[in-house]
Amino acid sequence: MISTIFYHPEAYSTSGSKLMGRNAAGESFLRGYLTHSNTDEFWVLVDDPKYAKEYLEKVLSFGRSEPVKAIFNNSLNALSESGLVFYPGPDISKYSFRRASLERHGSWSLCGITHTTSSIRAMDAIVDLISSPIYPWDCLICTSNASKANVENILQAQVDFLRNRLGITTFVLPQLPVIPLGIHTDDFVFTPFQKDSARKELQISSDAIVVLFMGRLSFHAKAHPLVMYQALEAAVQATNKNVVLVECGWHANEYIAKAFVEAAKTSCPNISVLNLDGRNKSNRDLAWASADIFCSFSDNIQETFGITPIEAMAAGLPVVVSDWDGYKDTVRDGIDGFRIPTTMPSAGLGNDLSYRHALGLDTYDMYCGKTSSLVAVDVKEATNAFIKLFDSPDLIRQMGKAGRKRAIDSYDWRVIISKYESLWLRLRDIRETHVKELKPLKYPWPARMDPFHSFSHYSTYNLSTDTLFSLLDNDLQVAMQRLDSYFKLDMVNFTKDILPSYDEIYQILKAVESAPQSALEIISRFPEKRQSFIFRSLTWFLKIGILMKLDQPNNFGNVVEDKLI
Repeated sequence: MISTIFYHPEAYSTSGSKLMGRNAAGESFLRGYLTHSNTDEFWVLVDDPKYAKEYLEKVLSFGRSEPVKAIFNNSLNALSESGLVFYPGPDISKYSFRRASLERHGSWSLCGITHTTSSIRAMDAIVDLISSPIYPWDCLICTSNASKANVENILQAQVDFLRNRLGITTFVLPQLPVIPLGIHTDDFVFTPFQKDSARKELQISSDAIVVLFMGRLSFHAKAHPLVMYQALEAAVQATNKNVVLVECGWHANEYIAKAFVEAAKTSCPNISVLNLDGRNKSNRDLAWASADIFCSFSDNIQETFGITPIEAMAAGLPVVVSDWDGYKDTVRDGIDGFRIPTTMPSAGLGNDLSYRHALGLDTYDMYCGKTSSLVAVDVKEATNAFIKLFDSPDLIRQMGKAGRKRAIDSYDWRVIISKYESLWLRLRDIRETHVKELKPLKYPWPARMDPFHSFSHYSTYNLSTDTLFSLLDNDLQVAMQRLDSYFKLDMVNFTKDILPSYDEIYQILKAVESAPQSALEIISRFPEKRQSFIFRSLTWFLKIGILMKLDQPNNFGNVVEDKLI
């Protein structure tokens, strides 16, 4: 099967100035796809030709020898041969309108994916799925059951709104399959020597229990650390163990960094806290290699999956995580680690938070921060989980081993890419079964209509097939000479790409040399596939004073509308 990847470097790279989870997920996906895909050809859709060259270089860097074919926005019809475009985000609606404007708009599927679903842009993208030319052979991959439920809540709210507002009863929705993000499990294998060396480099004693948090260090938009600090301190008090907390990540600014330091000093004075810059791969490797236990008490709405727990599982670490978002799917409580219960307010108690953000009174960060401040992670249950692990090296090994197996069996990209390609085949089957039922769209893109339709009443006359034309000059040779002189003018030749060829121009003028001709008589001299193009261009001859239109009554009907491409 051939599938097309929409490629923009920013979506598949962690080298940008603002590293987000979607960047890491995109980079990891592309590596997994280019390593494990069973495709016969690598197709890529790009907005800029230089991105196609970059994609080719990436394909070659993974030792793939299959052909690479680039599709640009002026050749979208070619996607019918591929059958699917994967877009690394939820906003596939804008591409559905591009597709709808094509002659074969039912010949390929769109596949998007959720990352965060709490931002205005993401929520608008989800809502737009309902009013866009999306079909059942399109899909939005949800990375967790929690994110799918969130998407369904948003879609249902919009359905109810449109039903109450407009009385609409029929809605067409994309598929919403749940496929988790993947990881490269081999990246998280460390030998005993590497583990010992990591501890020595970090100056951590061999008898210390190292608890690791990996990821952005953000109390408002990732995981509020207070419950982790409190639970670790209480567990140390109960077990008298030597515990080191490694926070491997990055703070967005000094204010947030200072807040973390102050909270740790206040809440876990008996814990040694070590900070590593997680944007540096060598630091991440040191952190994974030195750790005994992984912890992440995510409590924010901007995360839909959470990749770090399965990375920890791949590293053979037991995980202590919040029972939240995608963690509910990935971590088996009591097997791979512990999922700590969470509590949030009931539905209906947060409208003020969303309104303040929608009205620009609160930033997105503040919206996320205020929301997460009302999400609680059970500190007592967290303490008990740490105590169990601190008191049992065997339990640490047992859970770490179980997690490692689960990561390999369920979350390695080798497995996940196979699920993607199976999904894409199912979408093809759905499309081939139902595409015959697809009806032509009169106005496929209402917000981007033919200007000669949407502005049709601006002019005195509209061109029709009955419009009569004659030469302004009664001499064909004079007309051609004047035309040649006009083509030397920048203000005339800047639109050459939408004008007839020189030979076609001559044929048009030749047609009216002896007597006036109707537009229909003129265009009938040309092949059918060129007639709409020639018909439209007749007004250009009027514009530059080569042809003249004979008097006729105002006419807003009998207009030929056709596709020019």
